[in-house]
Amino acid sequence: MSWLQIKITTQAESAEQLEDYLLELGASSITLEDPEDQPIYEPQPGQTPLWKSTRVVGLFTEDFDIDAVAKAVNDFADTNSIPHQIQTETVEDQDWERAWMDDFKPIQCGQRLWVCPSWLEPPKPDDINLILDPGLAFGTGTHPTTFLCLEYLDSLDLTDLHVLDYGCGSGILAIAALLLGAKDAIGVDIDPQALIATEMNLERNGLPKEKVTLYLPDQFEGCQSDITVANILAGPLVELAPAIAGNTKPGGHLALSGILQEQAQEVFDTYSEYFDLNPIKQKEDWILITGQKK
Repeated sequence: MSWLQIKITTQAESAEQLEDYLLELGASSITLEDPEDQPIYEPQPGQTPLWKSTRVVGLFTEDFDIDAVAKAVNDFADTNSIPHQIQTETVEDQDWERAWMDDFKPIQCGQRLWVCPSWLEPPKPDDINLILDPGLAFGTGTHPTTFLCLEYLDSLDLTDLHVLDYGCGSGILAIAALLLGAKDAIGVDIDPQALIATEMNLERNGLPKEKVTLYLPDQFEGCQSDITVANILAGPLVELAPAIAGNTKPGGHLALSGILQEQAQEVFDTYSEYFDLNPIKQKEDWILITGQKK
């Protein structure tokens, strides 16, 4: 069966109105997309921020008159002063689960480390293979910030080190550190779902749960880590600088990401008070800052 699809590009504040109206018209499903590759940072729990320019996509069965749907949407938007651009198209049916899975491939992060979806064989079975599927929380290795942190961890000798992963998300960085030889790790995240995802991914990689101690921020009483990784956002990184420094032992390593190029200098200057920092590393528009505690 074919499907009929209408795409409406509008502003974030109008997306919900259009979503509701498409459902009234009989849409089988609604998807919200980013038409301009604008990053959305990790939200607070319960928040669902949208892109400033948002594309509302409605999927209709083939028995609908998609031109009549487009006319109705256009009239509705005009009446309600909603800025909009409309496209319609026919979408052939396919195995959507298989198409989704085909988008994910093993990723090599450095010399030794690979991130592999569970449904694929690792390209190099004798290397260090972290098994991770897209799921509950942020962090699959595909985003430049995660890749930069993984590549940095791969460059270190982590044998028997204690790791702090602040903003652990899926647990990918803590788990990578353990697979690379770290003794244990602490994961901290504001989202309880992230802690659940981390536990699931530990089990998927054959690691005992006691290898990572997990906390919400208000439960975390501090530590002295040999290496601290924080792949969050520039604003929180600046605010958390004293705490992150305080939880890293003298001589300990630091890796910060989640930082856009234009935000790098502020973060760099803030952490230079506590750490001897290396030259900034960049991938696409994203920055990695590394160093050692003074």
